[in-house]
Amino acid sequence: MKIIDILNRSTPTFSFEFFPPKDENGAEALLQTIKELSPLAPSYVSVTYGAGGSTRRRTVDLVKMIKNDIGLETMAHLTCVGATREEIAGVLDELQAAGVENILALRGDPPRGETEFKPVDGGFPHASELAEFIRSRYDFCIGGACYPEKHPEAPSMQEDLLHLKKKVESGAQFLVSQLFFDNADFLRFRDRLHAMGINVPLIAGIMPILSTSQTKRFTNLCGATIPCALLERLEVAGEDEAEVRRIGVEHALEQCQGLMAEGVAGIHFYTLNRSRATREIWQQLQAR
Repeated sequence: MKIIDILNRSTPTFSFEFFPPKDENGAEALLQTIKELSPLAPSYVSVTYGAGGSTRRRTVDLVKMIKNDIGLETMAHLTCVGATREEIAGVLDELQAAGVENILALRGDPPRGETEFKPVDGGFPHASELAEFIRSRYDFCIGGACYPEKHPEAPSMQEDLLHLKKKVESGAQFLVSQLFFDNADFLRFRDRLHAMGINVPLIAGIMPILSTSQTKRFTNLCGATIPCALLERLEVAGEDEAEVRRIGVEHALEQCQGLMAEGVAGIHFYTLNRSRATREIWQQLQAR
């Protein structure tokens, strides 16, 4: 089923994101995570695409396995990094043949060791061009990424919104946000989208904090911020992993409850290939 059709229902979607494992141990851990999360009946799950297209084969194989063997609706991430139009078309052909109906069209980050994104000859420089290519040749439902606190490379929020509008006009039918920890940032961003005439469904990306140092690395990369009060609580917890995790799950639960009260179209959990925190949040949401 296409995600846009799921989003057109009256209740918010709940979805999970996984990344392809690097080795056999990682594969076993991921399969266990999927097994534990499957009974929650997510609206769909997504599978990321490694830096520089490094996990292209594993991404495609994992998407096909989740879709056809486990029976969960899937969305494959697809980036412009390191691939020509012909190579991208080859991936899309394979996904289409496997019955996959949903693609998250991304520009992608520069390959490891490089600070600036440069398309290969015959490739796409922007996610909007990738989305337009997919729309012109296939019948996939296309999603796009967005940044409530501005893309790190954008000179201003207004410039970022203009690029986002072009992405939607090029074929993105819904948007999934980068992680954020202050709902006010997301809701303010949603208002700005509407003011720009961008009215496609907007899904909130939520990542339960399980490690303070890891979360700081993620926020530095994607341009998100940790609210001062939350950061202070995490730093007081220090090396107490159980307390950090408790604070992170509690904060994510409060975010989800607030977002649902604001009529958010959906919530997308960045699971980091773990299930426990997401299951706890899900169960508490269902109990209220």
